[in-house]
Amino acid sequence: MELQLKRSHWEFMLHHVQAHAPLEACGLLAGKNNSVEEVLLVNNQAQSPVRFVMDPKEQLKDLDWIEANKLELIGIFHSHPEGPGMVSITDIEEAAYPVTQVIWSPVKGKWNARGFWIENQRVGEVILKVIENE
Repeated sequence: MELQLKRSHWEFMLHHVQAHAPLEACGLLAGKNNSVEEVLLVNNQAQSPVRFVMDPKEQLKDLDWIEANKLELIGIFHSHPEGPGMVSITDIEEAAYPVTQVIWSPVKGKWNARGFWIENQRVGEVILKVIENE
């Protein structure tokens, strides 16, 4: 499985997670056919370095926007400012949508992202393919 993002989407998410560190940052990825068309930033209501809870009003507003624009929710991203560079037990237990989970974490001082699919408590890796903007 693969999730395709434009370089601008990648940079937008990167800036968001860097700006919110040491707290976790989060957001939604909208698009079609595993191709991201829009990155929507959502406030982390938990304001925590080890947990995220999307602000429900913002999340609902963004889900309405996705539907109104004839897109689909294809991903959720959040950061692990202190690691690990993969999904946590909490991420697995709280995965509510069948979408790609993009986890941002610093590796040797440089932020990186990995994609995961969580279904029935099982985790598989999703390739994140970053393409140049057209």
